[in-house]
Amino acid sequence: MKYAWIVRQRGVWPTRAMCRLLGVSHSGFYEWLGRSPGKRSQENVRLTRLVRESFESSDKTYGSPRIWHDLRAAGERCGVNRVARLMQQAGLQARQRRRRMPGNSGAAAAHGIAPNYLQRQFEADAPNRKWVADFTYIWTAEGWVFVAAVMDLYSRRIVGWSMSNTMHAKMVADALLMALWRRGRPAQLIHHSDQGSQYTSEDFQSLLRQQGITCSMSRRGDCWDNAAMESFFSTLKTERVNRSIYRTRDTARADVFDYIERFYNPHRRHSTLNFLSPVQFEQRMTG
Repeated sequence: MKYAWIVRQRGVWPTRAMCRLLGVSHSGFYEWLGRSPGKRSQENVRLTRLVRESFESSDKTYGSPRIWHDLRAAGERCGVNRVARLMQQAGLQARQRRRRMPGNSGAAAAHGIAPNYLQRQFEADAPNRKWVADFTYIWTAEGWVFVAAVMDLYSRRIVGWSMSNTMHAKMVADALLMALWRRGRPAQLIHHSDQGSQYTSEDFQSLLRQQGITCSMSRRGDCWDNAAMESFFSTLKTERVNRSIYRTRDTARADVFDYIERFYNPHRRHSTLNFLSPVQFEQRMTG
């Protein structure tokens, strides 16, 4: 019906303007009309296919800026506004963020509270200088799964993580031990977290002292002091967890593992890294 109306009005209004107004593809209109689309229309069809491939490979989470960087990396020459327009015409829309549910870190032990040495300085000039840590929770049909993670602020790479059915100090210690196993025993390292009981516990504080790591903590109740870690967990839930229904804890664990190790670290383009992934950024800066 829209194409038929455009045919009747072509003597009055420009075809492209009417297609845009009615939200239809002008290349599709020409195909319907039995005419060969122009070179620009053919190029839009080809680019739309590449845009869709990038969108699908990101698990339908990329918006136009990240897809544009994907196309540039593949050697394509087009503008980000054109990508946005093609996405709109194809009905491709990145999943929007959901509001973060309130957490409960437990009561902090007064003797384990450290000063805030990080002071919201979320950049690092070298790997293994500033690590931030936190944990979140995921609902499954079998109950909660808690996910602890450690991020290197140099590259925003998740260098350590662990998962557990309960919130205890061993969970956050396991995440730190994974990071140390992967990155060695860094010198002059700051580990920043909130004042949750898991991080102020004697066991965790003893681990930091044994490794020569400086402990830094957010001010009580101030999530902005650990904004980089908050942002990662928000991204994890938006792009993966909130799109899934987990029947078992094992299914949730496998999905989180897949997100971190298959997608986020090696492939997800990060706006603070000039749209490189964490692994790509480290390879480029240290290679």
